[in-house]
Amino acid sequence: MTHSLNEIEALSKRAARGSGLSWGLAEEAAKGTRWLAAFGLPGPELLADLLELNDRRAEIDVSPIALEGVWKAPAGRMSPIIAGASLSDCAERLLAIGEIRLQDVSYPLLLVPFLAGAALRLQQPVSVAWNGVELSTDGRQLCVQGDNTALATELASVATVSAPARMTGPKEPNMRGQVPPDCWARLNAFAQRTFAPATEESRLRGAGAGQSDND
Repeated sequence: MTHSLNEIEALSKRAARGSGLSWGLAEEAAKGTRWLAAFGLPGPELLADLLELNDRRAEIDVSPIALEGVWKAPAGRMSPIIAGASLSDCAERLLAIGEIRLQDVSYPLLLVPFLAGAALRLQQPVSVAWNGVELSTDGRQLCVQGDNTALATELASVATVSAPARMTGPKEPNMRGQVPPDCWARLNAFAQRTFAPATEESRLRGAGAGQSDND
């Protein structure tokens, strides 16, 4: 089923927040999911997978321990949302050293939108590679080379981020994105957690006159 990118972003934001992410990271996750969906990539599906994997887990457990050397997370599986936000902040250092390696990253495709933001700031393309696939972006276009089946990788033992990168066969984004109905339902289940449960008072207010009798 196709959805507008605005719909995808709005649901993804509430779903990410419902899973326990801070509002700031939820916004970043939503923007990234929208970005991937615009290129026909399974961003919503992988976001749903990630939220189920890390449901209500403390952010510090899946965050990089340090931003030096090979990045690792205390839990042994790094969140691509948190790592991606950190990579975006480290854009200048990435360009200076040429490469940053991340160990044991969950659903590494979710890193790519953050590299798009870094590429725009650097005005240089940035790439990430894992398991025989490489994706490069200048922030506005995307190139995919190698094994496309690796795009849905659940856990990349090593993901290598490089800058500057080469753009070969770039693709333009679309105005709508495909989201399978089951994925939409999974995201919606997380999003529902952000709504306060109805109370008797709120139900009465919503009913207009409540229990009053004006006859």
